[in-house]
Amino acid sequence: MKLSAMQLDALREVGNVGAGNSATALSQIINRKIDMTVPQVAIMPLGDVPDVVGGPDAMVAGVYLRVFGPAPSSILFLLPRESAFYLVDMLMGRESGYTKSLSTMDESALMEIGNILAGAYLNSLSHFTKLTLLPSIPALAMDMAGAILSVILIQLGQMGDHALVIETEFTTETEGVKGHFFLIPDPGSLDTIMAAIGVKG
Repeated sequence: MKLSAMQLDALREVGNVGAGNSATALSQIINRKIDMTVPQVAIMPLGDVPDVVGGPDAMVAGVYLRVFGPAPSSILFLLPRESAFYLVDMLMGRESGYTKSLSTMDESALMEIGNILAGAYLNSLSHFTKLTLLPSIPALAMDMAGAILSVILIQLGQMGDHALVIETEFTTETEGVKGHFFLIPDPGSLDTIMAAIGVKG
């Protein structure tokens, strides 16, 4: 699956607007300035997704949601484990490095971050496409990247075989965190999105 430079630019713009909205929402929650950027946007086979986050054995936190509407899709937000701990410390107002494992409250905080990101990106996508896209309640897993992806592939069956990767960098005054936001369109959904954006291949 190949997208033209113009199509990738359009999707990068969607990602940038979504990142800006996410940064604003997260900054308000933790009362600290957060910048978010989208260094790259790419389309890749689902089987390559674990390589983006350090390989199938890399320990990651994964937030998963389904997207309902005219372009049904799945959303997967993957963070390296240490980045997840750092984000939780930031959200909870703790010293960086405090969290070594996730409590129930920490898990809720991470799911809320996933919720905010998904909502911001989908609002951005809806703005550009005029499609109504609604996220499900998020689910969270802390496991190896390959294991998380395997579970999702089983759930999806044959529905999606490519992922749109929006690399996301969170930066506070002192540290940066890199996460990866994956939109996995059901068959036909990416065509629907690109047609609605009005960008031809």
